[in-house]
Amino acid sequence: MTEFAWDPESYRALMAEEIPDYPRLQAELSAAVAADAPRTILDLGIGSGLTAAEVARALPEAHLFGIDDSAEMLAAAEEALDPTRTALQQSRLEDPLPSGPFDLVMSTLAVHHLDGSGKADLFARVAAVLDEGGRFVLADLVVPVDPADVITPIDGIEDTPSSLKDQLAWLEATGLHPRVHWQHRDLAVIVAQKVHLG
Repeated sequence: MTEFAWDPESYRALMAEEIPDYPRLQAELSAAVAADAPRTILDLGIGSGLTAAEVARALPEAHLFGIDDSAEMLAAAEEALDPTRTALQQSRLEDPLPSGPFDLVMSTLAVHHLDGSGKADLFARVAAVLDEGGRFVLADLVVPVDPADVITPIDGIEDTPSSLKDQLAWLEATGLHPRVHWQHRDLAVIVAQKVHLG
């Protein structure tokens, strides 16, 4: 992945323009994340921190670890988030993840930048850092069954979304138990749980 040159100041407006259902995607992710009141959260591709800030407000006891490959975005996230409850690290999705274990791993509109094998590899690494009973909540672009449901512009180079079916299969292959929390057109929120052993 290359580093994005997006301006954090215009990020929200950009998302609203390119992804009309962005507010609903954020809301559905936040609702899915808040279930079970996780205390330790890893945010993959934390970006400007806008979504993480909403999650932090809903979960005042939670501590958040966020990674992103953009120094500019991390600087914006640092301003948006409570430093006593947040740790940030410049890192790519392809790099080793923080060791955790985490109650919850979340990601919003970042994983679609990986190709299919990259997604499958990331999902396996996510499963490895989740605590038993922990969950992965993924809010992202998907390739819909009906081509008419593609409404978000993608370039096919940086943006390489995969089908919902493929992503569910890759998650299942890691031992996680995924389900679709919400889907509309080319957006989806998936929740995948690491089942307790024994």
